[in-house]
Amino acid sequence: MSTLDWKPLTEGDLPALTHLAQCCLERDGGLPLLATEPMLRQHFLSGHSVGGRDETGELIAAAGAFLDASATRSVTALVHPSVRSQGIGEQLLKWWLAQAGGGPMRVVAETASPESDAFAARLGLERTFAEHVMRRPLVEVPRIVRPAEVHTYPWTADTQYLFHAAYSRSFANRPGFPDTPFAEWVRSVEEDEGFHPDLSRVALDEDGHVAGFVTISDNWIDQVGVVPEWRGQRLGAHLVVRSLRTLRKAGYEQAWLAVNVDNPSARALYRSLGFLDSGVRARYQQVGPIQGKDVPSDIP
Repeated sequence: MSTLDWKPLTEGDLPALTHLAQCCLERDGGLPLLATEPMLRQHFLSGHSVGGRDETGELIAAAGAFLDASATRSVTALVHPSVRSQGIGEQLLKWWLAQAGGGPMRVVAETASPESDAFAARLGLERTFAEHVMRRPLVEVPRIVRPAEVHTYPWTADTQYLFHAAYSRSFANRPGFPDTPFAEWVRSVEEDEGFHPDLSRVALDEDGHVAGFVTISDNWIDQVGVVPEWRGQRLGAHLVVRSLRTLRKAGYEQAWLAVNVDNPSARALYRSLGFLDSGVRARYQQVGPIQGKDVPSDIP
């Protein structure tokens, strides 16, 4: 293909970035939030970035280097589906390595695809995280009765510690669980601009012990968990379906969630509740010398 015109991205490129992200989401599925201005700004406008335009001036490739939520230097890229497998990814590689500054490189793919998996494998990057993105139209939402011994309560200043306790107990046996401290976890939940404290719920048993929880952000079921002794009693299904009904009442037409690819039982539950697969998002980590780092590139 002809040489692209590579330039740093600016705020004025946001409409073109949005269009490029939407094209990638339509082709690959993945995290729909990628096409929103806050996430595009974080990924492509908060640090170093570069965009490639074709001879007509259309933005067909973009890459950004940014700090993720754990303050890790990360890079991400979008390549228009119509020009993939033409060497653009390889051209971006040298740019990515320069942004890493010689340190380990993490690649974030919010719209993971067979091409991104193959590209990562070819370079010697290891996939360290992946989750299925799932959506559900908010029509004909079923009802699942809440267990009689359980009551649920919204997020307030008085229930924050109960939500955190439910979070910690629900995920304690998950590999790599960070067990985020109370204040840090509460801050991360409440700083989400779309957080719905009134729709989020914590479930308590008759003795006041936590049984499960769900947090809602915009039309996303952000976190849902059930403590070990309450699993298998449909509490998780009740919390999800209750969330679907409240989201529909709030005016949303569909709901979204994400589930780790290593959690097939949860994915099966969500499918049984009417959720549909809508792509995969993934992270890849440098685990050794990057292969092909000497590939020619015309990116300045």
